[in-house]
Amino acid sequence: MNVLFEEDGAFKAGAMLADNATSLQVETSSGKRVKVKAANVLLRFAAPAPGELLDRAEAESEGIEPEFLWEVCPDAEFGFEELAREYFGRAAQPVEAAAILLRLHAAPIHFHRKGKGRFRKAPPDILKAALAGLEKKKQQALAIERMADELKSGVLPAEFAPMLKPLLYKPDRNRPETKALELACAESGLSAARLLARCGAIPSSHDYHFDRFLFEHFPQGTGFGEYEAPQVPDDLPLAAVQAFSIDDAATTEIDDAFSVTSLEGGGWRIGIHIAAPGLGILPDSALGAMARSRLSTVYMPGRKITMLPEEVVERFTLSAGRDCPAISLYLDVGSDYAVRGSSSRVEQVPVAANLRHHDIEPVFNEKTLAEGGPEFEYKRELTLLWEFATVLEAGRGKPSVNPQNTEYSFSVDWSRSAPTGVEEPGWIDIVERRRGSPLDKLVAELMIVANATWGKLLAEAQVAAIYRVQAAGKVRMTTAALSHEGLGVDCYAWSSSPLRRYVDLLNQWQLLAHLSGEAPPFTVRSEALLSAMRDFEITYAAYAEFQRGMERYWCLRWLLQEGVGETEARVVRESLLRLERLPLFLRCPSVPACDPRTRVSVAVSAIDLLSVEAQCRYLATLGETEGAEGVEDEAIPE
Repeated sequence: MNVLFEEDGAFKAGAMLADNATSLQVETSSGKRVKVKAANVLLRFAAPAPGELLDRAEAESEGIEPEFLWEVCPDAEFGFEELAREYFGRAAQPVEAAAILLRLHAAPIHFHRKGKGRFRKAPPDILKAALAGLEKKKQQALAIERMADELKSGVLPAEFAPMLKPLLYKPDRNRPETKALELACAESGLSAARLLARCGAIPSSHDYHFDRFLFEHFPQGTGFGEYEAPQVPDDLPLAAVQAFSIDDAATTEIDDAFSVTSLEGGGWRIGIHIAAPGLGILPDSALGAMARSRLSTVYMPGRKITMLPEEVVERFTLSAGRDCPAISLYLDVGSDYAVRGSSSRVEQVPVAANLRHHDIEPVFNEKTLAEGGPEFEYKRELTLLWEFATVLEAGRGKPSVNPQNTEYSFSVDWSRSAPTGVEEPGWIDIVERRRGSPLDKLVAELMIVANATWGKLLAEAQVAAIYRVQAAGKVRMTTAALSHEGLGVDCYAWSSSPLRRYVDLLNQWQLLAHLSGEAPPFTVRSEALLSAMRDFEITYAAYAEFQRGMERYWCLRWLLQEGVGETEARVVRESLLRLERLPLFLRCPSVPACDPRTRVSVAVSAIDLLSVEAQCRYLATLGETEGAEGVEDEAIPE
């Protein structure tokens, strides 16, 4: 005797060796002996052989239409043998009964299982809905296949146009468009970006990266919406100074300026003047909410996204030729450059000049300071401030800038196009600049003294503020006035860039309230202050990462633009190299083991602007770099 039974959701047949009432010993067609519960046995038969039964039943079931079975079966629950008898008009043979069982089991839309070998027909409305869903899935599968074929042939499916950015940057894997794209990528061996670029959906590699950043951080766009123009008190006193700023040529958010006034009896009063947008922007205003939302200006080569609207920046930036609202820190300095006293004021500051690095550095540098150099406007003031900055730096015992590091300025001419495999707008110029120049030290030291002085002032007054601290090499933001070991100061509250950093603007609101004798808008435990601090750290890091990514992109653009195939590099560690004259790190698996700072010659090829990668091949060892500049840890890829 043979039996047909169900095991783990599958139908099996075998020869019965023993029948123990509640269980059977069965030998399957493969020769395996198994113990089967009597309740799982669906059919007992003498012929055909167990293996032949299932093969013949499977073949016969193919000719049975589930729709017809649904029509003829009863509304009540039934067993498969009952339906087989009705279907064949007589007692069904084992193969025929098994065929009906297999067909019922394979049509769950038409028949709902109610137990071992027992079923019930689906209600008409449920069957109709299920069949509609099945048809929809069928049509969707056909659409996915069609869209995938179009993508592989270089044609963008019509369905893709309205949802390109989500498909590229945050695909929903439940959508047929995403499934079609994944299928096309798998069959073509291309990435989604490369495949869509081939279809003409990504005309600009630059916009591909820029749009990703906007999609993640500015989903509503970069516009500001409606807001009231900020109003500044008209009774601010006018400072008796002629201030000047020092910035690079591209700076429009001029936050800081300086002044030097001789004092009777010797010495000077040095003024550090910080733009005061906090006078016209309130924390709970529309502009305050905009600054809170953005948290910082976003920088990248060729573009920037300001934290505040351009007309608001223009209202408060320290532009030459006008009186600007500012918070001023005055330091009374003796002829020995010792600070004898300090005071802070809210006032209108006359700004006489906006000095630019490219104009001043050729006549104000280490060489001209040592040899005298030519005369130029503000030479006396700059020399005095540099000498004062040198004393401040020595007093802290820490350098304000690392003279071994190099910074790079990126200038993009959008009116020109460069060959990058396809014509894309933008001609890039990358200029090296050694950090640690007299101008760098001058500005850095005065910003440190302002941020440290105002941080201490707020801490002593028990006014909440956000501090930047460093301990054991780790830098973080906190509301506690702790030391910054890297700068050698007791506390450091960012306050000098309120036009471009929200933390500085928040600290300025606190400082303005303290100087005016009013209650500050934030307390040390207020959720608004704590959440702003947390969000700022995360967002500021994300913006910085994006800037580094875009600088890497433009370095690769420069290599293509200049036709650089072979270049020099130096080893950072293992197979990681840094190219000369560019802030570009590349992996070079073929470079032999050598000490860091070793100079090598490499070939750069296969530059991919979508993945922002390039192949690097070792050519020769050139020797060790003498006095190689340091590399900040945060700039080195992991």
